[in-house]
Amino acid sequence: MIADDHQLFAEGLRDALDSQPDLRVVGVAADGGELLTRLETQPADVILVDLEMPGIGGIEALRSLAGDIPALVVSMHVSDDTLSAARAAGAVGFFSKSASLHRLAAAIRAVAAGVTLIDLDDDQLEEVLAAHDRPQLDPGAASLTEREIEILSMLARGVSSTEELAERLFISQKTVKNHLASIFQKLSVSDRTQAAVEAIRLGLARRP
Repeated sequence: MIADDHQLFAEGLRDALDSQPDLRVVGVAADGGELLTRLETQPADVILVDLEMPGIGGIEALRSLAGDIPALVVSMHVSDDTLSAARAAGAVGFFSKSASLHRLAAAIRAVAAGVTLIDLDDDQLEEVLAAHDRPQLDPGAASLTEREIEILSMLARGVSSTEELAERLFISQKTVKNHLASIFQKLSVSDRTQAAVEAIRLGLARRP
């Protein structure tokens, strides 16, 4: 969940993080008070919090949460004082709003796995972020074979008939159906349309 009073930034960050196959933003709050209210009904594994917001700011919100949820501060104001305040309030990481998407995504994965980033030196931080740079797919998606990924990519690009898939892949229609059955099982979907949607979510549609 994201808490930031700059709507364009918050919505842009939400859309960017949602493009990662293993991340999903469950809510965007305009201030710390709204964040606390949303968290009462919508669980989150990680929160991204701006420091300066109207009403209840980021530091006060973090103090209220008392470390119950891993929190990354994402702020325009990066200084020793703001870093110390964030650390004292319970933040486990601190990043500038100029940080890249891949850097923030890696940080989210790291803190979701229980890693505290805020006390690491630069070299240690880079090592941890590098270790969490790749999306962590669920077991079903991770077990897809190269042929199944190829079929999913075609489904996402609009090639869906068994006959056309077989012709393009130089395999029999029966083999195509066997691959599709395996894909449906691994992705917990029931038809080709759902598989295509999941392929797009996983980023497989962008493969050549």
